[in-house]
Parts: sequence; C-alpha cells; structure tokens
Amino acid sequence: MEYVRLGSTGLKVSRVCLGMMSYGTSRWRDWVLEIEDAEPVVRRAVEQGITFFDTADMYSDGASEEVTGKLLRDLFAHRDDYVLATKVYNPMGDGPNDRGLSRKHILAGIDASLRRLGTDHVDLYQIHRWDYETPIEETMAALHDVVRSGKARYIGASSMWAWQFAKAQHVAAANGWTPFVSMQNHYNLVYREEEREMLPLCLDQGVGVVPWSPLARGLLAGGRGRGTTRASNDPMARQLYPDSHTSDADVVEAVTAVAQRRGVPAAQVALAWLMRQPAVTAPIVGATKLGHIDDAVAAVNVTLSDEEATELEFPYRPHQITGHS
Repeated sequence: MEYVRLGSTGLKVSRVCLGMMSYGTSRWRDWVLEIEDAEPVVRRAVEQGITFFDTADMYSDGASEEVTGKLLRDLFAHRDDYVLATKVYNPMGDGPNDRGLSRKHILAGIDASLRRLGTDHVDLYQIHRWDYETPIEETMAALHDVVRSGKARYIGASSMWAWQFAKAQHVAAANGWTPFVSMQNHYNLVYREEEREMLPLCLDQGVGVVPWSPLARGLLAGGRGRGTTRASNDPMARQLYPDSHTSDADVVEAVTAVAQRRGVPAAQVALAWLMRQPAVTAPIVGATKLGHIDDAVAAVNVTLSDEEATELEFPYRPHQITGHS
C-alpha cells in the first residue's frame, strides 16, 4: 500500500479509501452487509494496509456509522492509526431542520455522527451536496466552528459545480475560516465530465480528490447486468449509467481488452487509470467481497502506459452532468 498527502495538507491517507456505504443494515438496501458479514471484508482491508475510511450519516440511516465505528475500534489499536471521514447534508429525520447545511443541522449532525461512530472526532467532515437554501457564509462559518471545537480535523466537499466550490473557498479565505481540503466527486472512465473544470480547479488549488463510484457501480468491473442483488436494487446506478449511452459499452470493451492483455481483472485496470490522474488522491472503493479489496489494493501497483491510457480514454463521449444532486 502507498500513503500520500490529502491534497496540500500534511494528512497522509492510503492510496485506496474504503467506502463504508456497503455496511450497516440490509433493511436500508438489500445489498448492504450486516456487521457480521462486513467484518471479514473490512479486516482484509486493514490487513492490506488501507487506513482511509469514508461513510455518511445517511447511509443505512445512521447504522453505517455505528458499524464503521465498531469495526475500526476493534481492528485498530489506536484511533490515530486510521483516517475517518463522514458527511452531512441529507435528511436524518422528518423535521424541517433535520437536513441541509444550516448552522443548526451541521452542529447537531456532527454530534450525532460522533455518538454513532463512538469517537470524539472525525478526521474529515464533508458536506454531502450543495445546499441551495442556506447561505454559503453560514455553512462555512459553522464548519469552521466544528474544526475549532476539535470535532473535525479537516473539512471537505462533495459533488457540486466548480463555481460553487470556488465560491465556498473564497468565502472561507475572505473570513479567515477553514477551507475545504478535499473534493469527493463523481469520476471514472465512463464519466469524465469533472475533467472540464472541477479537477483543474482542485489541482491548481491543492485540493485532494477522492472520487466516488470509481468502477461506475460495477460497470467497469463487469459486474452489471448479471442478476446480482446490487444490480437489481440500485436505482442510482440506472440513473448514473443508463444503458442507452452506447459509448459506455465501448469504454468497458477497452478496459476488458487492456485487462486481458495484462492478465488482470478489469477492476484493477479501471482503478489504475484513476490513480494515474494527477488530481486524484484516493478512489473510494465499495467492497462486499474479499476479492474487491484485493483488486483495489493490487491496482496501486498497476502502472499503465501512455498508450494504454489513450486506448482507455479514446471511446469516451460527453455525458449529461450527473451526481450533483
């Protein structure tokens, strides 16, 4: 495993981040693993050197944070041995203030997340989306107070327009508040629209990029359309990757061809391509099987040639923007 700085911070993270959305309660989604089944997968990740873990308050309606906290306490000797990230924004109740990025919800949200995680701080506290109903000044001031209180070490953002991210950073700088150090955005070989503005912005500003859906919900690993539980119970996958987009199939064919020549799984090639992008710090990988962990870790040592990268990128065609809401 390799360890790199998260953007321009001094924080070191593993080159692979384990996404914890897959662990919590199957009552939320059929494909989510209960803690007993999640433990061997997370244990394999820890044994392979993964130290970066990402969850969110809304995953499994809070149960993901509970499972994440319990497993990481059991698998690591010390709290400082791993980097823990969670997110706030989505509804966590029926009340009008149980959602969004108001000061009220952020301050309540961090306390609730810490209780579920069983820790006194998170390393990275992220806004899950942009809140069009709350002034960004209010949001950034509240996040700054979360950091000043010691409840979070750093703050990050997730999918939004580049102008929104730039505005948030400007507001923080103008007021002497804590800026975002990371961007968790939608980016993979079949969705590359972030290359137009967001990725160049992050690279220029020293912001670490931790892409979600690096394998396009299994599409780039050959895992869609095979009657799996995840494929049949994941409406987000159908929204993000509609079958009508024919260029996606061409990209998948290119990934398969490169993987076959190398004698490695397609997932390793798709992840290796992401890791060679200069703005990317660590893709967030979801894993429900031990093999998913092994492929993600092996991808760290797969170095693609420029010719292979061109072959993978050539079939891509522009897509509609997805993932910002």
